Amino acid sequence: MKKEIHPKYYPEAKGRCACGNSFTVGSTVPEINVEICSKCHPFYTGKDKIIDTAGRVERFKKRLQKTVTKGKKKSK
Repeated sequence: MKKEIHPKYYPEAKGRCACGNSFTVGSTVPEINVEICSKCHPFYTGKDKIIDTAGRVERFKKRLQKTVTKGKKKSK
């Protein structure tokens, strides 16, 4: 490796999450602040929110049915 061209490496850099979790990682900066980590991420915790798409589809079909019935009344 060439001298003086590489950034300083911190093998025990401190990382902090917005949830309060602290961890150590290797980095070129001494301190890292993140918004989400493996302790609070929905994918890793299993607390992900399931969106009810069935309700959306039913509402869309209702609106579509209303427009179809209005169209039939106008054509008479």
